[in-house]
Amino acid sequence: DGQDLVLRDHGIPAQSLYSYALSAGFLLVAVITPLLSGIADHTGSKKKFLKAFCYLGAASCAGLFFFGPGSLWLGLGLVMLACAGFSGSLIFYDAFLPEIAEPGDHDRISARGYTMGYLGSVLLLVLNLAMVMDPDGDGTTLLGIPDRDGLPARLTFLTVGLWWAGFAQFAFRVLPDNPYGRKASGQVLLNGYRELRKVWKELRRTRRLNAYLMAFFVFNMGIQTIMYLAVTYAKEVVKDHGPDGEVVPIGDESLIGSILLIQLVAAVGAMLFVRVSQRFGNLAALTIACGIWLALCVAAYGVHWASEFYLLAAGVGLVMGGSQALSRSTYAKFLPDTIDHASYFSFYDVSYYVGTVLGTLAYGLVYQLTGDLRNTVVIIGSFFVVALVLLILVPRTEVAMRSGAT
Repeated sequence: DGQDLVLRDHGIPAQSLYSYALSAGFLLVAVITPLLSGIADHTGSKKKFLKAFCYLGAASCAGLFFFGPGSLWLGLGLVMLACAGFSGSLIFYDAFLPEIAEPGDHDRISARGYTMGYLGSVLLLVLNLAMVMDPDGDGTTLLGIPDRDGLPARLTFLTVGLWWAGFAQFAFRVLPDNPYGRKASGQVLLNGYRELRKVWKELRRTRRLNAYLMAFFVFNMGIQTIMYLAVTYAKEVVKDHGPDGEVVPIGDESLIGSILLIQLVAAVGAMLFVRVSQRFGNLAALTIACGIWLALCVAAYGVHWASEFYLLAAGVGLVMGGSQALSRSTYAKFLPDTIDHASYFSFYDVSYYVGTVLGTLAYGLVYQLTGDLRNTVVIIGSFFVVALVLLILVPRTEVAMRSGAT
């Protein structure tokens, strides 16, 4: 049983081990992508890097079809690479936002992108649910797949990889290849580093952008930890009633249903928070979202039953969509007049992924040290407390620092 898996020599439970694999994938991206983004800006090759990371992630996810008993390290390695492929591709994907939309449309376009992503994930999740469910208990799933050797679950990884690579072709077809006509010159690695260093110096002179990145860093630590590890938490602490009224752990069908609920509500939440930002401003909308996340953490600490978890999932979906869409569009709005979008977004996404690394590591360590997953909610809630303060302190208008200030 994977839930009882322990590396005997180190005493690491499965819940912690999975979070460490995610952390490794995000850390890999955080280390290599800043330089790659500088190269992408110098050579005008954002789209090529987007494709490379996309195919890495899709192939790694599809490769999990071969995961099974006795192949623990293969599974962990593929999880890490799939995570790296997804997160690495987002850096270059996000960097297209300032190039395909005017600043006044950033919130709307960012929210629409997330909304379409949430709805698309629902379609695939429904298909995967039909692939694994065996309501009659006759050893055959709803789609006629024999339920042996984990075949239905392994096939879902294959479908995700194919879906990922397949639908990416729409973006690859319409996104501009090199809108500023840049060409590689001289030593690509050295010039990529110089491009990145130039952007770093410019970034450090913008007080509002610096303050926002710091707030986003902590805010995202909480959000991503919840997103990636909520199911692990639910399996450990949430109970349900079995067919005879007995108390049992929450079932996989209930968990999949809660994920569907999150995705559907998130699609609505993304558009709803655009309205909030139009009324009160982006920073105010994000501050409201942060406060809701904190309240959800308080509620999660006391959740015990599946019915309570469904309500919590609806709340997570509502605020998740708005938080992700507005975080990205707010950063795009705060950028100076520049064409080095990949380099600028590399700092945004490195903040995103380093925050995710620290958040998932904290989750794994707290559980490993205390043996109680409820204690992880306390540390996640503390992230939102700090983020709330930092968001309030972000200047509402840009203030340039003195030249050379750090």
